[in-house]
This record gives sequence, structure tokens and C-alpha cells, in this order.
Amino acid sequence: MSIKENIDIILEKTAAAAIRSGRNPEDITVIAVSKTVDADRAREAAEDGLINLGENRVQELVNKYELLSDTAVKWHLIGHLQKNKVKYIIDKAVLIHSVENLELANEINKRALQHNITANVLIELNIGEEESKFGIGEESVYEFVKLMEQFENIKILGLMTVAPFSENPEDIRWVFKKMKEIFNKISGMKLKNTEMKILSMGMTNDFEIAIEEGANMVRIGTAIFGARKYKEV
Repeated sequence: MSIKENIDIILEKTAAAAIRSGRNPEDITVIAVSKTVDADRAREAAEDGLINLGENRVQELVNKYELLSDTAVKWHLIGHLQKNKVKYIIDKAVLIHSVENLELANEINKRALQHNITANVLIELNIGEEESKFGIGEESVYEFVKLMEQFENIKILGLMTVAPFSENPEDIRWVFKKMKEIFNKISGMKLKNTEMKILSMGMTNDFEIAIEEGANMVRIGTAIFGARKYKEV
């Protein structure tokens, strides 16, 4: 199927999941994850309505940012971000999804100050406590967001997680429920640089359940662009 046909299917499914959870389908943002996808295909997704594109790697984001500079694309950095790469994307990404330590936050704040901007970020949680994944544990996140108040040029807009993969997404529904609980708790903390608007969770395999449990931003790659063909090292 074409990218447009895939997008239409995704939007139908996200709308249905939103309605099942008593929400407006328009409140769900779909990020097209364009990692390893060439710029022309990323452009096609944007022209078909998905102007929020997500990249895992800084270099890919920078390259496509230049190639698609004539579009309305909003770029999201959704992968692990190293401190020494922040300077390359600080003025390009509308949202950094993967803040999970104070050293990274300090660098983002410093670079944002240099550009006279406020960097919008999400705090990445590792609810499944998988060793292979980045993110803060539930027990640490409340103190972490308090410490984030020191950064004048950062705005926390919500939370992100990558749930453990499961053949049966129902088995990981608890992850999304827990994320929503944490989201609500932090919302009630009334922190000065935090405005809990975004709960970014759910991917190709599990996005419908994530939406049912409170996600309002999902990150879809394979279901839009097809399976990735990674280069062998």
C-alpha cells in the first residue's frame, strides 16, 4: 500500500481508540517516525498530512531538516540524545522526547539560553525497567522533575516511554496505565517550568491500547513506511 493509504488506516485507528476512551480524535498527534527513511518518502508523509516527523538520530534529523526546509514539517528528536549532540538540534527540534538525566538537561538549558529560546522537552521513563532502554524509573521521576525547576530555558511538556515489546499488546496495558498515573501526579505538583500536556507513548504494535489508556501522542514508523531495512555493520 502507499504511504497515504497507510496513513489513512492509522488515522482511522487512532480516531477509533480516542473515541473508545471518551476523547476527541483531534486531540491525538501522530508522529511519523522517519528514521532510515529517505527524505522523499518523509516528504510524502508530510504532504499527506503528517507534518510531525520523528528522528532517533541527530545527524538524520539535521540532514532532513535541510532537505525539507521548504515544508511545514515539525521535527521531533525521539531517540537517545547525547550531550555533545544537543547543539546541533536545539534550534531545529520542536520537542525533545528523551530527557532522562540532569547532565543532558543542563546542556539543553545552556544551548537554549545561547539561542534565546525555551526548549520543549518530555521526560523519558523506563516503566518496564528494561536494561536495554534509557529512561528514569518511577521511583526517581518525582524528585527529578523537582530538580528540573532550576533550568530557566527548559519547559517540560509531559512524559514519554517506550513500552516493552509484546506479541499481545494487552500484556503491556499496565505500562500505559502506570504512565497515566505518573502523568497525573506530576500535573498536580504545580512545578514552575512544567505544563503537563503531552503523554507520548505507543508505537506501531501497541498504539491503540496506549491511546485507550491516555496517550495523546503516538510514534508510528513501520505501519506508515513499512519495515525498516537496516544496514548490516
